[in-house]
Amino acid sequence: MARDELSRRWFLAWLSAGGGASLLTAGQIGLPLARDRQLAVTPHCGDDEPTPKQTEGPYYSPNSPERRSLRNGGEGVPFVLSGTVVSRSCRPVPSVLVDLWHADGRGEYDLEGYRFRGHQFTNAEGHFRFDTILPGLYPGRTRHFHVKYQAPHQPVLTTQHYFPDEPENDHDGIFNPVLLLRVSRGPVQVGSFVTVLDLP
Repeated sequence: MARDELSRRWFLAWLSAGGGASLLTAGQIGLPLARDRQLAVTPHCGDDEPTPKQTEGPYYSPNSPERRSLRNGGEGVPFVLSGTVVSRSCRPVPSVLVDLWHADGRGEYDLEGYRFRGHQFTNAEGHFRFDTILPGLYPGRTRHFHVKYQAPHQPVLTTQHYFPDEPENDHDGIFNPVLLLRVSRGPVQVGSFVTVLDLP
């Protein structure tokens, strides 16, 4: 990978982790410094490869509330999920509906309400951020988030995001390493992803 492409990919991942949505500095939340060359294996813009689709699973509920914080009374390990949505040509995509749902810290989904479910829209730079918790494990699956992305007047991309270094990654039948989050494990854990939509 060329040095300028490497730098651009790191910069996009760094932007998605910060997203302009937090007053914390990079050092306070453990974000990588410019000298950090360990990059996520997320798809990067300019390679004509959109983010892969994955099943929505059995626990999706439509009409989630629009909100940034999914935390409930402080339960669970705090986790920030942030990202940038771009087109294949590396342009940020604004006003993308980003619908997130995941298990609680015990690996259970809320099947009656909207705990750990919510949606937002990307800003003008294609950024979004959710303040939530680390999802728990349940039998047969590795740790993951479910997400739907929909740009205005475009089809929905349904996918999942995974965590690096999880023992169950190797045993999960639908795990895809291309969908790994870049995770910074500082005082506040931050997971970021650059989502590439199938747009020019």
